[in-house]
Amino acid sequence: MKVLVVGGGGREHALVWKISGSPLVQKIYCAPGNGGIAALAECVPLKATDVEGMVEFSKKNRIDLVVVAPDDPLAAGMVDALEAQGIRAFGPRRNAAMIEGSKAFAKGLMRKYGVPTASYEVFDSSEEAIQYLKGRNYPIAVKADGLALGKGVVIADSFEQACGAVKTIMDDRVFGSAGDKVVIEEFLTGQEVSILAFTDGKTIVPMVSSQDHKRVFDNDQGPNTGGMGTFSPSRIYSREIHEYCMENIFTPTIDAMSREGRKFKGVLYFGLILTEEGPKVLEYNARFGDPETQVVLPRLKNDIVEIFNAVIDERLHEIDIKWDDNAAVCVVMASGGYPVEYATGYEIEGIDEAEREPGVLVFHAGTRLSDGKFYTAGGRVLGVTALENTLDAAIKKAYGAVGKIHFKDVHFRKDIGIK
Repeated sequence: MKVLVVGGGGREHALVWKISGSPLVQKIYCAPGNGGIAALAECVPLKATDVEGMVEFSKKNRIDLVVVAPDDPLAAGMVDALEAQGIRAFGPRRNAAMIEGSKAFAKGLMRKYGVPTASYEVFDSSEEAIQYLKGRNYPIAVKADGLALGKGVVIADSFEQACGAVKTIMDDRVFGSAGDKVVIEEFLTGQEVSILAFTDGKTIVPMVSSQDHKRVFDNDQGPNTGGMGTFSPSRIYSREIHEYCMENIFTPTIDAMSREGRKFKGVLYFGLILTEEGPKVLEYNARFGDPETQVVLPRLKNDIVEIFNAVIDERLHEIDIKWDDNAAVCVVMASGGYPVEYATGYEIEGIDEAEREPGVLVFHAGTRLSDGKFYTAGGRVLGVTALENTLDAAIKKAYGAVGKIHFKDVHFRKDIGIK
């Protein structure tokens, strides 16, 4: 098989790495890819959002399977366009990707079908939103409706801060059309857990649990990022909680999407919060999470291409998906100043030395390769993943590997895995 992976971050590096282990695959392309991915796949200079370009490339190169990884091309209908040309594609179609593409849609779906979530209201006018904020209890969550690179959520501690968030999103348009509407919702307290699940629209198979660290600084301080690190399994996601979620969240969501005429096929990400009243949904993503993928896929025993094919063909029930009984930790090494302003173009040293340690994988998120050397090329630069028998041992190994890698103005959290 010839496989094309769409995207160019740490998640895509992890996917390419896992796909490269399949005996079914002879050739991997990645568009646009990055410096690290280039060691495993032929990188193609196409933007991940170039729907027409991906279709033409796939036809010209007779691609057997396209894995559409990021949110934007899914929301833009890349899977629909590929399928219309007879090209097999893994990922939800446009009308199903709406579950991530519009928070207002997702919240409405949960309200309609009784999936537990925070109470909320939706506004398409900043004046109405600000009027609603008067007399609310704080903190409160203000969310851009559309896709905002994981940064469109503000937890406001006061009326003034909430108003500022509404104006920034809706009036200043910092997230463009993603801010046409805002969702204002009740602030929930509890620990957050990420559950990714394979689904073919009929069967849903959750993956092993993980927990993400969104804030840029230690002790969950500073602004939200795309993710500063993650670990798997969660220390708090018990079998009892899992069974509750299967019955009240996971299966009902898939059934709801099918009843709405939006059959979801691909990976559905459940961002959960474990409250005193039980688990509730904070958000859905219509694809593999980043950096959750970097700790979940290394624990997967199966050939992932077989799973992709089973999902596309709606025979996921035939696959016995198995996981290693170990632990994984990923520490993100970022450019200083991320997620606001940061410089790039600095040489990265020590990756080879870090990867010589058994059980260490360095996934490239924002790098470029030039004359045999890696250089920083993004906000999140590397995801250093370590596998061990226990979480504590994996944390120690991950930070040992991080200590061997150097580039100017590097920033990383020191508390990944400690929640």
